[in-house]
Amino acid sequence: MKTKEKKEKEFDAIKMTRDIKEKISREIEGMNLDELQAYFAEKRAKLYSGS
Repeated sequence: MKTKEKKEKEFDAIKMTRDIKEKISREIEGMNLDELQAYFAEKRAKLYSGS
């Protein structure tokens, strides 16, 4: 049985997802409920406005 050479990934979706989660965790650390709601409302507005 031949072994295949491992190809270097150009894009690692799992690493990207973990990096995004860590970034959000750092940004929202210590926020209260009102601050969290404002944070996510702002992010949602940016997402849907195309900015």
